[in-house]
Parts: sequence; structure tokens; C-alpha cells
Amino acid sequence: MAAINADPEVMRWIRDGRPLDRDGTAERLATWRRHWDEHGFGLFALTLRDTGELAGFTGLAVPTFLPEILPNVEIGWRLARRHWGRGLATEAARAVLAHARDDLGMKHLVSIHQVGNEASARVMLKIGMHLDRETSDPTLGTLLRVYAIDLTE
Repeated sequence: MAAINADPEVMRWIRDGRPLDRDGTAERLATWRRHWDEHGFGLFALTLRDTGELAGFTGLAVPTFLPEILPNVEIGWRLARRHWGRGLATEAARAVLAHARDDLGMKHLVSIHQVGNEASARVMLKIGMHLDRETSDPTLGTLLRVYAIDLTE
């Protein structure tokens, strides 16, 4: 995960766009573990079936950085650049949608992307989400789009 988070292209659309070093990734991993402990759901490692290689993650998180949409739960993903454009994010996100609906009983999810990150928006549309609102990050001021999906339909 440290190599993925160190890639400036991968991190371009994540929060302030700065890549993370190993210590920064270790801090994020600790935060993600605490999220699991606190909420009973979180991010899953995304590995390739044939090799077991870590390709990134997908999963669920509480988007506390954007208070205006709470108490929504966000579905998100991050993949190593060499795995972009292969449908992995879409496949993994569909599995997470099913998990959220069938195993966790969730009825609604959101996904958030910075305006300009069209690849992420395409995944959101492919998994059946629709544009819910445009807003901005209250800390950074970056323009955001929030997509939503009703899991009861």
C-alpha cells in the first residue's frame, strides 16, 4: 500500500493531492483498522486472483471530512496505476455494494470525488450511482461531487 500511496498520479485526486511516505501510509492503515473496530465495516484489500498481488483497496467508510452529508456511508476505491482501466474498481465496488446491502443491511450509499477525477466518476455511474450534489471540501475548498445510490431498489 505504501508504494500505491507514494505514486503522485494515484494520489492526485485524494484530499490535498500529496503522496504519502511509508509513515503516512502506516498512519492511514492504523486509522482504517480503528474504523473497522468502531463501525464494524471498512476497507478491503483488493488483490489479484491469479497472483495475490495487492492492487489497492475498496470498501466503506464514514466520510467525516464532509460533515454536510453525514450520517451517510461512502463507498470508495484506490488502485495502483498499473491496474487502472481494467474494470477492477467497478468489479470490486459491485461486490462491496452487495455486501453493504445483503450483509450489513445498508439502504443508501454515497461516493465522493473531486471535480476533474472523471475515471472515478465513471465507476460511480457504472455501479448505478447518480449525481446527488456538488459541494466543496470544507477544509481544502476543492470542488466535490457526491453521487448516491439507493440499495433498496
